[in-house]
Amino acid sequence: MRENGRVTSASESPLPARPRLIATDLDGTLLRDDKTVSERTVAALAAAEDAGIEVFFVTGRPARWMGIVSDHVHRHGLAICANGAVVVDLRGGPAGAGELVKVRGLDPAVALGVVRALRDAAPGTSFAVERTTSFDYEPQYPPFLDDPGVTVASAEKLLQEAGAGDGDAIVKLLAHHPTLTPDSFLTLARTAAGHLAAFTRSSPTALLEISGLGVSKASTLALCCAERGISSDEVVAFGDMPNDVEMLGWAGTSYAMGNAHPDVIAAASGRTVANNEDGVAVVIERLVARARA
Repeated sequence: MRENGRVTSASESPLPARPRLIATDLDGTLLRDDKTVSERTVAALAAAEDAGIEVFFVTGRPARWMGIVSDHVHRHGLAICANGAVVVDLRGGPAGAGELVKVRGLDPAVALGVVRALRDAAPGTSFAVERTTSFDYEPQYPPFLDDPGVTVASAEKLLQEAGAGDGDAIVKLLAHHPTLTPDSFLTLARTAAGHLAAFTRSSPTALLEISGLGVSKASTLALCCAERGISSDEVVAFGDMPNDVEMLGWAGTSYAMGNAHPDVIAAASGRTVANNEDGVAVVIERLVARARA
């Protein structure tokens, strides 16, 4: 947060009077760059739960990649994945993936419309399709995982073969461009197809994450909070990349990490230190100390 041209630090930023929920991004935020959760952060999360503050992990990751934090859930265990397209209970379901609680999928016909629009607006774009249980991509898409179960085919074929129902729902379409800068690709895509779907990004490369209209970390977090009678003023949120911007703007109190994208810094009400310095834990420790005072 900027005051008189100066960025306020975590120790200077105001705290909410009575926080009830912490919503934190994972990569670049809660996790260190080596994808570990530090002992200090593990202790801070447990202390928050013990103080009666719920903790939600809110991430662009698919549910099947949540094993990295599944050991650090306490009484609640809910996670918002795929930028708001999926809510899972990490205490149930397959190991590390959790049990599906809510799915806000992307209609295959809409996804096909996005593919056509981006092929016209940004020649050279390649696509991948993220479903609730699988990840498939085009031959030109940068190889990501050596998974024998992956289907490699054109986006049109992948989307036309999409099944119906939550068990095979499309939760995210991804688009990669080999030469555009990340922010220019995002701007171009929103101009070309923003009327069809929601576009964001969290990668340092030109990789866009595409969800159904109205689906975001913020909108799904708001739904989950409303179900619990929690207002935005009672939420503290943390993030570092453009896919966190709406969530940080919605939460009553929000923190950009010291390593955050400029748009995130502008959206947040406060700023903490970088993920490698346990910036989330720094703030949570203050919250817990106040709750116990």
